[in-house]
Amino acid sequence: MFIVEKQRKRSMRDIKSTNIFVNIVVMKKLILLLLFIPLVSLGQDDKRLEGIDNVIEKALKSFDQTGFAVAVVENDKVIYSKGFGYRDYENKLKVDSNTLFAIGSCTKAFTSSIIGFLNNKGKLDFDDSPIDYINELRFHNPQLNEIITIRDLMTHNTGIPRHDLSWYFFPTFSKDSLVSRIQYHEPVTTVRNKFYYNNFMFMLQGVIAERITNKSWEENIQESIFKPLGMERSNISIAEMEQAENAAIGYLEDHEKTDYYKIAGMSPAGSINSSVNDMSKWLITWINEGKYNDKEILPPAYVAEAISSQNVIVPNMPSDENPGLHLANYGFGWMITSYKGHYLVTHGGNIDGFSANTSFMPSDNIGIVVLANQDKSIIPGIVQNIIYDRILGLNKTDWIKKGLDAIKEAKKNQKEVEKNRISNRKEGTKPSHPIEDYVGDYTNSGYGNLEITTKNDSLFLTSPYKKLWLSHYHYDTFLPYELNEGKVDMEAPYDNVLITFYSDNQGEIRRIASQLEESIKNPIFFDKELKELQVEKENLEKYVGNYKFNSSSGCKTYLKDEVLYVFVPGQPEYELYPVEEHVFAFKILDGYKVEFKVNKKEKVTEILFIQPNGTFKANRVD
Repeated sequence: MFIVEKQRKRSMRDIKSTNIFVNIVVMKKLILLLLFIPLVSLGQDDKRLEGIDNVIEKALKSFDQTGFAVAVVENDKVIYSKGFGYRDYENKLKVDSNTLFAIGSCTKAFTSSIIGFLNNKGKLDFDDSPIDYINELRFHNPQLNEIITIRDLMTHNTGIPRHDLSWYFFPTFSKDSLVSRIQYHEPVTTVRNKFYYNNFMFMLQGVIAERITNKSWEENIQESIFKPLGMERSNISIAEMEQAENAAIGYLEDHEKTDYYKIAGMSPAGSINSSVNDMSKWLITWINEGKYNDKEILPPAYVAEAISSQNVIVPNMPSDENPGLHLANYGFGWMITSYKGHYLVTHGGNIDGFSANTSFMPSDNIGIVVLANQDKSIIPGIVQNIIYDRILGLNKTDWIKKGLDAIKEAKKNQKEVEKNRISNRKEGTKPSHPIEDYVGDYTNSGYGNLEITTKNDSLFLTSPYKKLWLSHYHYDTFLPYELNEGKVDMEAPYDNVLITFYSDNQGEIRRIASQLEESIKNPIFFDKELKELQVEKENLEKYVGNYKFNSSSGCKTYLKDEVLYVFVPGQPEYELYPVEEHVFAFKILDGYKVEFKVNKKEKVTEILFIQPNGTFKANRVD
């Protein structure tokens, strides 16, 4: 799920479905291949899958994949389950059916199912307002507060785009903190007008369940789904993943290892780690209308509604290239589409170093899960399509060749784009301020805090997630680069996330802007915070006194509860706080400051009011 993700190693990654309908940054033909990403199971004796191992091994090598596992279910049984490649490439530890992988956004169907349980028990209605259960929740404007429903959260129907950097680059374990950010996330369109994938809305579903059950989302998943299904290998946090045996390591291109990403408070949108053997139980439940081993796990009415079209993702009609593709819709945590004319329920997932897809055909009682430990892997879609062709007895498409051709064409197109790209960089420019003037803490209520620091004449940007080097681009705009073990990685620029500094009308650096959400026109602004210094009372006393602007008007400063105030007749008293030596900012007026001038004897002689319309001097008259 990441809006500025880049198609190169060490790129920013998000919990994003690899499905065509949400991964809009992938080339069209490559996306179409990913449309049908499968899952695989036990039972190597099925004649329909005769020779399948060799075909999948060929796919592993053809796409130079690190590792993945596959499970196929039919009716209430696992008919195929196997691992391929390595869960640990360096130590050549092989993947098997019980290897744990991060499943990313495949988590969403689990989260919405908890809402389905609560609906079945009469604890909520899908058309209730989420504010009824999260009292402090507010959206961007009063109209959204009035009309957004829980159903809208479940179907990506709020009109609010992803704003994924708000959680990915500014992670927190506090779901309450994430809830508070939503108010500042600008929508793109009106509610129920157009599909916009949004991870925050699934986090909200998790919080709604927490408020109703007085249990954490993690406890609800464990008690309502994992335990009844016997998903004993599955867990919900990176801390558990790191301690688990037989857990896959995540990899980027060229088998380059990457760290696990701690999803933290955004967990309801994509934090589950599981194996294909465990996930096969989940698929069997959906295929059998909510039952597993003849025991009801999910309410049948909810299952029917969840795998029915609730929202249109994009208008979709069969084409010469994809004659079996009939629709592109969304249910509750599931995407609704078709494969060669067969009704397909599916969802992909991607998080740093891992790709996943779960899918099933309710009319054919077949399901497939593919879990891979490679970032943005094409393999789940390729393997899924290969298996569906055989299980359904369809004309076999050479999906390996189609995949390789699509990758080749995508790379060719990318080279052409780069070749024809005209940079808007203005050569020969320089920053408007000394480098130290850019240093400080910057904040945005919908995202979080950024710190700008300097070292050896270089600027660095630090968020709660990572630290980046800022290379001068032009004027007051800088280009961020990844740091790899403390060294700048010149092959990993974030050229979609230029950082621009803005000055106030007094020429002081006061804001940062960056296009962190590409769906909206305006950049995201971070305002520079003035750090309050600690000044002892005896040092504040020297600023207390009466001052004159002219013979008829003046002001005075005084202490109250060890806090300095300034009072101008006809105006309210203003609380001041120290930000530099002899400089104080107004507590409630942004951009207003006073500076006290002192002589060689450290005696205050005058006060300067520094404000947007100019600077005004008053002499001390004590």
